[in-house]
Parts: sequence; structure tokens; C-alpha cells
Amino acid sequence: MMKAEWKPRRLDELGFLGRGKSRHRPRNDASLYGGSYPFIQTADVMAADPYITSHSQTYSELGFQQSKMWPPGTLCMTIAGANTAKTAILKIKACFPDSIVGFIPDKSKSDLHFVKYALDLMRNRFLSVSRGATQDNLGLDKILSFPILAPDVDEQRRIGAILSAYDELIENSQRRIRILESMARALYREWFVHFRFPGHESHPRVASPLGDIPKGWEVKQLAEVADVNRSQINTRTAPEKLHYIDISSVSPGQIDSITTYAFADAPGRARRIVQHGDVLWSCVRPNRRSHAQVMHPGPDTIASTGFAVLTATKVPFPFLYFATTTDDFVAFLTNNATGAAYPAVTASTFEKADLLIPPPLLLQKFGDATIPMAEQIHTLQRQIQNLRRTRDLLLPRMLSGQVELKTN
Repeated sequence: MMKAEWKPRRLDELGFLGRGKSRHRPRNDASLYGGSYPFIQTADVMAADPYITSHSQTYSELGFQQSKMWPPGTLCMTIAGANTAKTAILKIKACFPDSIVGFIPDKSKSDLHFVKYALDLMRNRFLSVSRGATQDNLGLDKILSFPILAPDVDEQRRIGAILSAYDELIENSQRRIRILESMARALYREWFVHFRFPGHESHPRVASPLGDIPKGWEVKQLAEVADVNRSQINTRTAPEKLHYIDISSVSPGQIDSITTYAFADAPGRARRIVQHGDVLWSCVRPNRRSHAQVMHPGPDTIASTGFAVLTATKVPFPFLYFATTTDDFVAFLTNNATGAAYPAVTASTFEKADLLIPPPLLLQKFGDATIPMAEQIHTLQRQIQNLRRTRDLLLPRMLSGQVELKTN
């Protein structure tokens, strides 16, 4: 039974609720962008879990004049399109557009994390009232029409502290992942782009189709060091159940989700077999950089035929991943994509791509240095999944008053 002190409260009774301010978009007027004022966009909120600590765009002084700066501790919620009602907490001062609303808690009445988790539990309800609208999918009036059940502020803080502890652990793991990824990519650039590998000082250079390269290195097509789309399932060899990686579930550098289906119910594109170390690259709109490395997939993990699945055969798998995710490689794919509405590349495009391949000993040294990093990243990602799972199991019980918290 609901405790008596838990009452429905509108967000404007718990703090300030307002809409972001921006009359322009990045594609409209370049003079508004590139300055020193952080500008958060819907994609930044979608990518945050749960904190926004960085930004992909900035405002100039002119851009800032037509916007508004929000303080750290603002809860952001998207209100447009398929991404409606996704929340994240600002940890930096930033502007954001009118496709995002901001909530600043009154600390005498509400706890920031409690309100965030309460809104997250209500996301399906928000989505149900926003479907069908072409603009302003979830206005302030609709948000305010859904009060949240909340106890007194001290109880909110206790609940928020327990749940946010999981998020702090998640953020710490994500920070470690970013550091490891940066270290591994920096080593790749240092050795194989800037040619500052061990012993480079006395190593001569020779001409090649890619310019001057260290002697003994070779320019090879990707097909000489990796397989593209090595194998796929068919109706005769298909498992009863499969774990499916769809194009929409891969964002730059990571697999966001894997969906389990009975084979009979799986999408027709669920065909590509993946294995440990494979690189997934979306063939559609390569400029979006939808790629990821597969680490220790479960049995019967299958990717969409919309991916090119790259399997290293003569190089360490981290080398293949970094070599096929450089700016130059992305530019190669983008320039070779065909189709106006949905520019796409094929398996052949990948197979014919030129890669600069160093001698086996240097490749081995790189693999020895970076494979443990990839394994650490995988372990941290598994820890994050477990933390999210535990948090999400606790969340509905704690935010319904079913769990009684003891006070000291």
C-alpha cells in the first residue's frame, strides 16, 4: 500500500521547469557556432548515462545571445521525435535548444536524482501522449499533466542517493573505458600514422602509393589481411534462438544493445555470423561512423546484413579496428558510397580499401599492448551492464514506496 506521505506533485511544484531556447540549428547559420559556449543537442542527451559531461557543438557570442545558459545540476529531457522523454543531468554549464526542456530542483522540495528516476519510469506514458504529433511532441503542458509520486524531500534524497550510487559507478567505468580507448588509439596513431614506432629513428623511408612510408612496410588491400562477411546463417543451419545486432543498436565505437529472438521471429536481415574480435561497420551512410568491435559474443550472435563484418586474418584485431576507423578510412568509404537518399558501400568497397601494413614483429608488439586494453574495456562494459540491470530492478520498487528505508 502506498505510504500516506507519498503524494502526486507537478514538476513546477518541485522546482523550475522551462524549455530550451534556440531559434536556429547548426545547419542554418554557421556564424552562430564555434565559440566558447557549450551547446547541448538531443544526441548529447541520448548518449549520456546519466550525466552530460561533454558537448559536440558550441555557440559563438552571437549564438549565445539568442539562447540561454543552464547551470550544472539541470535535468534535461528531450521532447521531440523517437527520442522523446530521454533524460540526462548536466554536469557543465550549457545552452540547449527548444527540443529539450530543463528542470532545476528546488532543494527544499525535491531531489534531482529522485525526479530523474521518476521521469524515467514514466517514459512510456510520455511517449503515448506524444505519438502522432509532427512538432512539439511533448510540450510543457503535457509534461505537467503527469505529476510524479513523491515523498518528503528527505526521503527523496535517500532514494536518490542509493540509485545515483549505481550511476556514479557506471560513470567511473565509462571514464576508464574512454581513457583506455584513447590510449590504444593514440598508440596506433603514434606508430602507424606518425611513424614514431620503436626504432624509427634509424629506419629509412621509401616511396609508396600512400606517400613515403618506412622501409619494409607494405600497402595492401584490406582483403589481404581480413575477411569481409566470412559466414552467415541460412534456414538449414539456423539456431532456434539468436541474439541480434541491428544497425540502429550500434553507435560510434560501441554496441548499445543486443535483442534475442526466436529464429522464426527474427528480422530477415539477421544473417551475419560474428565472432570475437570482428569489426562491425554499417554499410549505410558511413559518414555516421556506426562501427564497433565485437568482444566475446555469446553463442548464436548474429548481425544485420546491413553491416560489413570484418574478421582479421593476418593482423591483430585491434589493429584492424583502428585502421578501419580513422578519418581517412571514413573519408574513403564516404567518397565511394553510392545512392542519393541512402548512400551506401558494399563488401567490395571494404575489400579494395588500401591499408598500410607494418612488419609482423611490430604488429605483434601492437597486439601485445592493445589486446589487454580491449579485454579491460570489455570487462568494464560487462560491469556497466550488471550495474544497470541491478539499478533498473531496484528503481520501480524504490520509487513506488514499496521499499522502506531506515533512518539513522
